[in-house]
Amino acid sequence: MAVEIRSELRFILNGKDVALRDVAPDHTLLDWLRLSRLLTGTKEGCAEGDCGACTVLVGRLTPAGGLVYEGVNACIRFMGSLDGCHVVTVEHVGARNGHLHPVQQAMVDYHGSQCGFCTPGFVMSLYALWMQTPNPSDQQIETALQGNLCRCTGYEPILRAARAISSYGGTEKDPLLTERATMIARLKALRDGARVEIADGKHRLVVPASLDDFATLLEASPTATVVAGSTDVGLWVTKHMRDISPVVFIAGLDELKSITVKDGTVSIGAGVTYTEALDTLSQHIPALGPLITRIGGQQVRNMGTIGGNIANGSPIGDTPPALIALASTLTLRKGSVRRTIRLEDYFIAYGKQDRQPGEFVEAVHVPVPAAAEKFAVYKVTKRRDEDITATLGAFRMALAADGTVAEICIAYGGMAATPKRAFAVEKALVGQPWTEATVEAAMEKYADDYTPLTDMRATADYRALVAKNLLLRFFMETTSSDAPAQVSRYEAA
Repeated sequence: MAVEIRSELRFILNGKDVALRDVAPDHTLLDWLRLSRLLTGTKEGCAEGDCGACTVLVGRLTPAGGLVYEGVNACIRFMGSLDGCHVVTVEHVGARNGHLHPVQQAMVDYHGSQCGFCTPGFVMSLYALWMQTPNPSDQQIETALQGNLCRCTGYEPILRAARAISSYGGTEKDPLLTERATMIARLKALRDGARVEIADGKHRLVVPASLDDFATLLEASPTATVVAGSTDVGLWVTKHMRDISPVVFIAGLDELKSITVKDGTVSIGAGVTYTEALDTLSQHIPALGPLITRIGGQQVRNMGTIGGNIANGSPIGDTPPALIALASTLTLRKGSVRRTIRLEDYFIAYGKQDRQPGEFVEAVHVPVPAAAEKFAVYKVTKRRDEDITATLGAFRMALAADGTVAEICIAYGGMAATPKRAFAVEKALVGQPWTEATVEAAMEKYADDYTPLTDMRATADYRALVAKNLLLRFFMETTSSDAPAQVSRYEAA
């Protein structure tokens, strides 16, 4: 069946419809807002999704037909990902009928701004939080602001402002809340079921009409760059100046957004973001919840996908070690053909994965640990929030009735060219009593499994020592009388 092709991007900016025919595959939302629309309230700070100065809201229809607004980093968000969305900038939040928005007024009254450069980003992050949770807890406020940095005000005035927003009222007059039904209708009208194609040849920008259309496109153009959340690919452009053309944008494919739980396995579509997966994973595999909330800031989690974290094969990706320890599997698809492999077999070498030309990650399937199993994830970084992993260890273990180790799976990130299991360490533990002496003996086997590197995040010696100590920690935390079944630690190094 032929697919209708449209040669323009269509979305809504604040309150106005936008249709663009001349858009480069690597054109960022931040540059377009500031240079083409002169909406300079959105600032450029880090250009890598860390500082939050460029935060805007993107409203998108959910597979269930609702509408959700999320803060995103405009500096690494490509224009091609906006088809059928509603983009909201700080200018749209501004004074109406002579009054500031409650978020803005609280920031003024509680002295949450000095130089003002970071302020629009804080306003947008707090606006998103206020719409979803009008009376947030301190923990929810801190989580919402993980991806916003300020160097002059200090966070206490901003936190006071965040606590006070709802005391100003305003929910009954906020357009993103009161006009929700109208905006849903407008966004649905933009969904014509067509494939978007702009330009041709190497510089082509494509938004597939469906999952089947994406499979057909990628099989025909296997060298195309596939972009879901762009939290990694965005930096290829802004920091490494790489040419990523042609690009296929898949963030809008509802077929990749499914999350199901069946027969003790959580299946997650490759397009599911960290934010979308958080509740389900926290409910069924509690140790993964704290891990996800330490991946980037809220804006990054709203954009980045678990499938993308796996697909790009980074040796310091946060989810693969934990998913490997849980014996997860991948569904890979090429055209109409699917195959399933163990996640640990997907990673072959640095920059090389078991993925054929034209093949893509469609879903990951995560077994829920049995009640008798112990599972833990430890992420070690220089600071607690929004930091790149130095070393991440994941452990899953089952003990036999006599107290010996019946099964153990250990996987690390940041210790090798790929996420990698510690097979020698596992072998030294299986069949042995779960005692400190056994663990200390097994720690000597780490040298057989890993030869870590020194880089800006940690030295090789530090990583080697931390890896050993995480096993010892796992032992200590699984042998105390009140030990939980699952552990995930927040602490920085």
